[in-house]
Amino acid sequence: MPVTLPDGPFEATWESLEYYTVPRWYLDAKFGIFIHWGVYSVPAFGNEWYPRNMYQQGSREFQHHVETYGPQSRFGYKDFIPRFTAERFDPAAWADLFCRAGARYVVPVAEHHDGFAMYDCSLSDWCAAKMGPRRDIVGELATAVREQGLVFGVSSHRAEHWWFFDGGMKFDSDVQDPRYAGLYGPAQPQGTQPDAEVLEDWLARTCELVDKYRPQVVWFDWWIEEPAFRPYLKRFAAYYYNRGAEWDLGVAINYKNDAYPPSTAVLDIERGQLSDIRAHFWQTDTSVSRNSWGYVVNQDYKTAASIIHDLADIVSKNGCLLLNIGPRPDGTIPEPEQDLLVEIGRWLEVNGEAIYGTRPWKVFGEGPTQVVAGAFSDTKREAFTDEDVRFTTRGTTLYAIVLGVPESRKVTVRSLSSLLTLYPGEIDEVALLGQPVPLQWSRDEKGLTVTLPSDLPCEHALVLKITRKRD
Repeated sequence: MPVTLPDGPFEATWESLEYYTVPRWYLDAKFGIFIHWGVYSVPAFGNEWYPRNMYQQGSREFQHHVETYGPQSRFGYKDFIPRFTAERFDPAAWADLFCRAGARYVVPVAEHHDGFAMYDCSLSDWCAAKMGPRRDIVGELATAVREQGLVFGVSSHRAEHWWFFDGGMKFDSDVQDPRYAGLYGPAQPQGTQPDAEVLEDWLARTCELVDKYRPQVVWFDWWIEEPAFRPYLKRFAAYYYNRGAEWDLGVAINYKNDAYPPSTAVLDIERGQLSDIRAHFWQTDTSVSRNSWGYVVNQDYKTAASIIHDLADIVSKNGCLLLNIGPRPDGTIPEPEQDLLVEIGRWLEVNGEAIYGTRPWKVFGEGPTQVVAGAFSDTKREAFTDEDVRFTTRGTTLYAIVLGVPESRKVTVRSLSSLLTLYPGEIDEVALLGQPVPLQWSRDEKGLTVTLPSDLPCEHALVLKITRKRD
């Protein structure tokens, strides 16, 4: 299906796309939910790359697959599709949970590397609307999410499909059966570049997602940075941004590494953060689990405290957090993941004033814990402590987010020392979010020292609200 650029303010050139601006809703949202759900949740082994690794000879997944299901020539990835039933999928209940978590936007995976679309795809029969659940998962979720007032987005990992099943071409497997080329093909070596037919198909599928579901975020995985995609990235951005202008909706593209110039889309850092404030708005995508994005039996879950601390750190540096969950094949969200989301939501209910709609301060924070910058680094550092503080602002109000609960019930914010010029004005009041009574405090050359009440309004992190004296 040839893609024609719609009329609008953008042309398919980097010079034109430099005029893009990140929508206000996105700058204010700060916290979203990512959802990795697909056929790969059926084997529930290893991680969401099971469909690739089950064809990689010598891998744990390969051995597990043969021992559990038989040889790949007789039972391939396609044979999991009838078991992907989604019979308990309740999009309204999902949307309600995301609201209780305090999320402001929701981004399900529309198509992962496995080539099985979770939406009603007109360009393939290998999709959830025509096989497995026989439901338009993305469409149903879009309706439910919007009914709750949340912003809806989608992710596309289609680019990597070029090589995802290449292991199945090296031994007797169903990947080589032409009857299943619509799912497994092209299965080319990873070191090669996709051809024009595949690239045009990638563009057509992604534009169809835009036109059918009007997502306000389109998230791309890393492989779009390959040279062959470069002209197509410009074409897609112009197509999508013009559609956004036509619909009067603020839209955004997420990209990894250097696939897009910084001013033309929103940088996304997978499982990682930044060490300082970035002038351009950015995003971290990470998961509630350390070992998998999709559902597996043995998840290694993070704690709510660690996620809340990362959220505060990211927001203080002009970013937002897209937090992933992995539902079961029947459409239920694992109870530990529900509990984590609700616990985060309880914290945000008290302290969201310091997160939503805020902007970075002059410095992001203070404290002993050093953040390792870059992707796949969020488990390479020590946990934050109650000596780590992160700052956000709203107008003339400053928020100091203490990443812990001090046993001494004393907090000293060194960045607010009377000797420093970071906060030159006089402080009028220091309050604790969730606590109606103003706090006792003093300010000297050591910093702002605050005495906390005996009864605290929340766990995990405390927020000091600092207001200036009026002139």
